[in-house]
Amino acid sequence: MSEDTRLGTSLCGIALRNPVLAASGTFGYGVEFASQVDLNALGGLVVKGISRDPIEGNPAPRLFETDGGMINSVGLQNIGVHAFVKEKLPQLANLRTAVFANIFGYQTEDYVEVVRVLDDHPGLAGYELNVSCPNTTHGGIFFSSDPALLSEVVSAVKLVAKRPVVVKLSPNVSAIEPLARAAEAGGADAISLVNTFIALAIDARTRQPRIGAGFGGLSGPAIKPIALRMVCQAARAVTIPVIGLGGISNGEDAAEFLIAGASAVEVGTVSFWDPAAPARIAEDLGTFLRREGIASVRDLVGTLKM
Repeated sequence: MSEDTRLGTSLCGIALRNPVLAASGTFGYGVEFASQVDLNALGGLVVKGISRDPIEGNPAPRLFETDGGMINSVGLQNIGVHAFVKEKLPQLANLRTAVFANIFGYQTEDYVEVVRVLDDHPGLAGYELNVSCPNTTHGGIFFSSDPALLSEVVSAVKLVAKRPVVVKLSPNVSAIEPLARAAEAGGADAISLVNTFIALAIDARTRQPRIGAGFGGLSGPAIKPIALRMVCQAARAVTIPVIGLGGISNGEDAAEFLIAGASAVEVGTVSFWDPAAPARIAEDLGTFLRREGIASVRDLVGTLKM
């Protein structure tokens, strides 16, 4: 794909050739997709969640296709941060595109330790904190639903992080604005949203869940209108950049999130059936800009008339 200067932008001081990133949990560690798409054609990519120690994940089945999307319950399976820096990061370090490490944990110290390890290695542009996990130190309260806990973990990571920190917010809350503000107050350089919606699919014949772990996370086009609403609300509540995601399948979808207030977008579920989707969507977005006579993708951000 040829360079389209209309698409050039930046995020937290990081130059992006376009504002379309591959979302965490849908694009492996990135290197697995090298034969399917030119990784350097992406605005960036966010690797699957990395934890302090390896995690095996949830029992099968882990995926179930729904009308307009899918439910997943992979259980954050990953090889752990030490194996990541040894086996995956050297390959990612050769890319020109921006690579973000998605990080999660069950205590504040888990997040801090993963960042400490990653800080010592080249090849990353920044970090994305997945805060949709229960805090075992505080009785299982989810980081993503408690502004005080959220601000605490972000502040602790910012004390050690040598790279920009993005906080990925959960939509499974009564109001997104207090969490967005808590992330900003903790020192986040940007926020991303939304993560998946807690969901359930049932096999009426067996009367059992269609996902091995029972509940799972709903993603895909079905959640896009709700994701747009929450991105708009979050963007109006904070001054830091917002990355929007949730059901983006084409360039016009991406444009809608930018208009709602996002400075960049992440593409997730669509990559399961179209591995080259992030690059295709960026190209679609460029076509949209040319057709609408818009000189720069930055001119779309936050222009919703409401």
